[in-house]
Amino acid sequence: MSKTVSIAFIGLGNMGGPMAANLVKAGFQVTGFDLSASHLDQAKAQGVTAASSAQDAVKAADVVITMLPAGKHVLGVWQDVLAATKAGALLIDCSTIDVESARAAHAMATGHGLTALDAPVSGGVGGAQGATLTFMCGGATTDFARAKPVFEAMGKKIVHCGEAGAGQAAKICNNMILGISMIAVCEGFALAEKLGLSHQALFDVASTSSGQCWSLTTYCPVPGPVPASPANRDYQPGFATPLMLKDLALSQDAAHSAGAQTPLGAKATELYQRYLDSGASEKDFSGIIAMLRS
Repeated sequence: MSKTVSIAFIGLGNMGGPMAANLVKAGFQVTGFDLSASHLDQAKAQGVTAASSAQDAVKAADVVITMLPAGKHVLGVWQDVLAATKAGALLIDCSTIDVESARAAHAMATGHGLTALDAPVSGGVGGAQGATLTFMCGGATTDFARAKPVFEAMGKKIVHCGEAGAGQAAKICNNMILGISMIAVCEGFALAEKLGLSHQALFDVASTSSGQCWSLTTYCPVPGPVPASPANRDYQPGFATPLMLKDLALSQDAAHSAGAQTPLGAKATELYQRYLDSGASEKDFSGIIAMLRS
């Protein structure tokens, strides 16, 4: 895909703003829209052309990208913009939403003679800023190939997971694993503290043994062993607790719909709800260790 194509980016918040800025840095022509005036102003400062509405943003776009909070927002925006989207445009939703809504969005695009991809991301705000995101994509192979240069301007790992909804399925499963594994790592450190074992000693053993996992080696929930982890910044969020709970809730909705048994996923959802209710709305999800200690 030539970088002379026009890209519309709707949703310029903590994730969408940096992603749009990286598209500009890569040479793409980007027009953006957000309901927040401050988000729109920040995007303008990064070289994004501000639109007066979502419909205005998409009217000349070859590619339309949305990054929105939930499925109802995605479907609402797509319903609003599809009639204004030009023929031949590709719609890409990078939000994390339920699989059914993702498939419904694909169907809406098809109904207007357009093509679509669901392409949720992993990597958090840091990955969005550094253009190191992982994209998990669902849709036709030809559409994935067409969109790949766009993804490469925003991320390092781009995976075609299958047909419509497969990207969201991969994201939901991955983040359920993450939520469960973080609780396991936190419990391990909480037990080690009670047994008089230092954080560093447990890290040195587990990080090179069978307990090794991303939650331990990259995002260690105690201060010290991994200097870049939120534990060293009083759990200021890289991935906020409400976002983890949102993804776990999506996993449980999907499990219910598919008839899958996910008892650890269900328990992790319960524990993160308790953690959020305790006042952790502005804490990183790894801060759940504080609740588990008590």
